[in-house]
Amino acid sequence: MAPFLLPVRLRLLFPISFILLFSGATSGDPGVFDSRILFGQSAAFAGPARALGLGMREGILAAFHEVNSRGGVKGRRLELISYDDGYEPDRAILNTNRLIKDDQVFALLGAVGTPTSKAAQPIATQAGVPFVGPFTGAEFLRNPYKVNVVNVRASYYQETEAMVERLTSDLNITRIAILYQDDSYGRAGLAGVEKALAKRGLPLVAEGTYMRNTTAVKSALLTIRKADPEAVILIGAYEPSAEFIKVARRIGVNPLFLNVSFVGSKALASALGEAGDGVIVTQVVPFPEDTSIPMVADYQRALREFNPVGEPGFVSLEGYMVGKLVVQMLSRIENSITREAFLSELATGSLDLGGIRLSYGPQDNQGMDQVFLTVIRPDGSFSPVSRLGD
Repeated sequence: MAPFLLPVRLRLLFPISFILLFSGATSGDPGVFDSRILFGQSAAFAGPARALGLGMREGILAAFHEVNSRGGVKGRRLELISYDDGYEPDRAILNTNRLIKDDQVFALLGAVGTPTSKAAQPIATQAGVPFVGPFTGAEFLRNPYKVNVVNVRASYYQETEAMVERLTSDLNITRIAILYQDDSYGRAGLAGVEKALAKRGLPLVAEGTYMRNTTAVKSALLTIRKADPEAVILIGAYEPSAEFIKVARRIGVNPLFLNVSFVGSKALASALGEAGDGVIVTQVVPFPEDTSIPMVADYQRALREFNPVGEPGFVSLEGYMVGKLVVQMLSRIENSITREAFLSELATGSLDLGGIRLSYGPQDNQGMDQVFLTVIRPDGSFSPVSRLGD
């Protein structure tokens, strides 16, 4: 029976993706068939983090569409099953078990979030399933080293270090507060900020928290306001982060606001509107408009071909990089495509995605270390910046 495919636009809007109705002959490890290789994704496609899941999925599918239009990898199409976990760990566990045991995917791609990854990763590790390109900079995915985990992006420690370095060096700011999501994601960011401040002998002047999948930030704002900070670092999703900044501006609290990449830059700028002017966001992928980088030019072309109405963005670019990583590593395997062979290739070298290099090696499962600064402009667009003084 032929595969049942939803139209591209519908596939982008539906929180649960299509599942192919045929299996075909297997060829090697689970998920590897004579004509296709099947991957799985559990991510948020509804709720306050939905733009992140949709963006990651769109980028991965654009990379898969790009290679599939040229005949696939070794004659096999790459396909993705995606399930909505709503950014909740319990649902991520159910989805992960379903993808591994029922759908029998070859690998898990593009998980979104620290709490959901923390729930899903041990299941994947126990089953020997590659856990590739999670959209989180959490330290537990990097240290201690996990052989089946493959990170693309820099860590939250690196993002928060870059923030504190620029605040102190460029602007001589020393009074820094934090708003963080009260879970493993927020605490990972908190640990990074505290580490960066301690390195410079500075205290954290105030901290406030909110609960995941809510926008209840007003109490945290009142707590932080009392400390009169010069800058507030936000470790949150885009809806609560935007709510915090908008209310702060409305009541006359105007420190410099900085967000880590997980916030979802385009979604944050859209939610902020006019209140977004001057907000800083650290990024862990290149600027998605910089087509002087061959990979970015390829990404824009692939996105147009996959979804003609799709708009370039940092999140879908990261998803595209995850998809390109998978394509390159599968292409390098000389004999049977197995999970062990896939992970062995990743552990022994570097990849050039087109002007952007990912480097891996023994005890090193993170491809990039770069952190980029961007600022939201009055019209909601983003500009890259080299230093905050600019």
